[in-house]
Amino acid sequence: MMSLKSIMRELKELKDGIGNMSKRGDQSKLWRSRTRSHVAPDEAPLESQLSEQSPWANLPPELLLDIIQRVEESETAWPARAVVVFCAAVCRSWREITKEIVKTPEQCGRLTFPISLKQPGPRESPIQCYIRRDRTSSTYLLFYGLVPSEGESDKLLLAARKVRRATCTDFVISLVADDFSRASNTYVGKLRSNFLGTKFTVYDSQPPCGSMIQSTARLSRRFHSKQVSPRLPACNYSIGTVTYELNVLRTRGPRRMHCILHSIPVSAIQEGGTAPTPSALPQSLDEQLSPLHSSKGKEPIVDTISPSIRATPVFSPGSREPLALKNKAPRWHEQLQCWCLNFKGRVTVASVKNFQLVAAVEPSHNVSPEEQEKVILQFGKIGKDIFTMDYRYPLSAFQAFAISLSCFDTKPACE
Repeated sequence: MMSLKSIMRELKELKDGIGNMSKRGDQSKLWRSRTRSHVAPDEAPLESQLSEQSPWANLPPELLLDIIQRVEESETAWPARAVVVFCAAVCRSWREITKEIVKTPEQCGRLTFPISLKQPGPRESPIQCYIRRDRTSSTYLLFYGLVPSEGESDKLLLAARKVRRATCTDFVISLVADDFSRASNTYVGKLRSNFLGTKFTVYDSQPPCGSMIQSTARLSRRFHSKQVSPRLPACNYSIGTVTYELNVLRTRGPRRMHCILHSIPVSAIQEGGTAPTPSALPQSLDEQLSPLHSSKGKEPIVDTISPSIRATPVFSPGSREPLALKNKAPRWHEQLQCWCLNFKGRVTVASVKNFQLVAAVEPSHNVSPEEQEKVILQFGKIGKDIFTMDYRYPLSAFQAFAISLSCFDTKPACE
């Protein structure tokens, strides 16, 4: 019986072989980077070749299940966890078993496939990430990890680019750091502000799970149609809003923010409640083996969709009350002469951008006091252009990132 290390070594070699063959064919775009981590396509172009050439594709299901379980249990952190993704890239049978074994972030506390970025985080320990801001390119990169590590080997989860328009500001969110076009298969959503920068709307590229929102008033279609798969959604879906209170009297203190998440019912934080959990990205996204790291030497691509068309959520008659989040109230520290929150060592620099969000509930919601005190999302500064972002259930990484991006827009009326 081969050791687990030998199995993982051969899996890596197999994946490298697939990449080399694909570069010689018409599918080279699917392998632009070694760090890509999407689930393999259902009809991989090389699957027939692999079935004939690789003994791994014809393993007995029981043995295959045991191998993938061992790999999944042993490789819990990135970059080593990429081996789990390699398993899904071997062939269809490997992919199906891998998808059955790999649990959601809520269940296991780990991020593996891109769909994990749209699924709720764990209920207890938060998933810890950090954001790196690049002022020259107006980009914001979300990495998986406590703090930046040496060698820039951290896992890139999402990227956003700030686009200023005449009447608003857009933060276009993508799976990659070199393509921010809505016509791209890597587009996952965006954040849009109003003229004053006091209200932001979060848009998702796919309809919310559970059909809480049936449709939206936004019907603008993506341009460059030849780049778009016919199966890719042509609309943005409004899933939430972030509002900052106006500071008319110019009083001292942190910004006051309020979030409404239309795609998450308040029942999700009640005892026995569950949050909507999508099981797959749009088909055209699942069919990519695309990178979560940027490709150097390319200029970012941003589309120029008109911002004039608004989008509002349309609820079904039986829709439930959405979840609301609010700032956790800070306390004034007399000795330090500043407002303070307990970030448990995750925030080290005082900034007006720092915040913690907790559930905003009424007594009629029957939410326990412990759940009301639980910090669902915290964001804060740790260095020049470096910020931490920790989130937990019922938020997903995408939702948490979109909310955090709202802090980077100018808000003179709120400070």
